[in-house]
Amino acid sequence: MFAIVKEPIDVSRVIQAVVDRNAGAIVTFIGTVRELTNGKKTLYLEYEAYESMAKKKLEQIGAEIMERFPEAKVAIVHRIGRLEIMDVAVAIAVSTPHRADAYEANRYAIERVKEIVPIWKKEHWEDGEMWIGNQQGTIKYENGFPKEREE
Repeated sequence: MFAIVKEPIDVSRVIQAVVDRNAGAIVTFIGTVRELTNGKKTLYLEYEAYESMAKKKLEQIGAEIMERFPEAKVAIVHRIGRLEIMDVAVAIAVSTPHRADAYEANRYAIERVKEIVPIWKKEHWEDGEMWIGNQQGTIKYENGFPKEREE
C-alpha cells in the first residue's frame, strides 16, 4: 500500500497491509501536525504533492527496503490538503521477521520520504506562513539519513 490521500489516514488499515504470519515485528511511524515549532504556534498545515510522481517515489522506497530486507512488507500513506493540529500527515508500517530490521527499515522510510518524495508543506502561523521542504535544500542527507535535521 503506497498512497497519497486527501482524506484522513486510517492507520489501522496501513498496519493491516503489512501483517504477515512470519513477521515478528511491525513498527509504525505516525507523523502528526504539531502546534509548536521552534516556539512558533502553528495554526494549520497545507500539503501539496506532485501526486503521480509522489506515489511512484513511495513505491521506490518500498522497493529499496525490500531489496535490503527481502522479507519486509511496507506500507506508506501520506495525506495532502489542509491538516489541523494533531491530524495524521503520514503513516508508515513495516513488518519483518526481526524487530531490529523493522525499526531500521521504518526509519529509513521516513527519511527517504523527506528526501525524495515531491510533497511540500506550507506552515500557517499566527504571524505568517512559509513553504517548508527539501526542495529548498533544508535537509542534507548522507546514506539515506539526515546529517543536519531541521527542527
